[in-house]
Amino acid sequence: MTTIQLSTVIKAPIQIVFDYSRNIDTHQQSANKTSEVAIAGKTKGLINKGETVTWRGKHFGLYLQHQSIISQMELHTYFVDEQLKGHFKSFKHQHFFEEKNGVTIMKDVMEYATPFGILGTCFDLLFLKKHLNNFLIQRNNYLKLQSEQKSLQTSHFKLI
Repeated sequence: MTTIQLSTVIKAPIQIVFDYSRNIDTHQQSANKTSEVAIAGKTKGLINKGETVTWRGKHFGLYLQHQSIISQMELHTYFVDEQLKGHFKSFKHQHFFEEKNGVTIMKDVMEYATPFGILGTCFDLLFLKKHLNNFLIQRNNYLKLQSEQKSLQTSHFKLI
């Protein structure tokens, strides 16, 4: 089992960050390098507990599909997406949100296992973990940018 943990500080209210992080359209925009598209289940807007989405994207030169379900959700503080079908032996991505001193701290804990025994383990060590870490960083940077812009727009309208 491999675990990736990231923490991102975002200057925006927790509700904005939480909603952008579970928005299918935002995910597709953040994953443009891998051409990820939602092709089944929830394909637009905000995904909620119990809903599924099937993604199709290009990773390592191959188009792959990954179906996940939002298995747990506590509005504005936590949600989990878990693989139902895909190329991992197991896959669980926990999303944590905490607001402190006017900023939101978004934490990702991604846990996964690869199939194919020692070959899968070697592939993970050589390529996969770095790929997924970079994928999350790119996604989180996009979420940060979108959330902070939305927060500025919202606060600007309050001032008028």
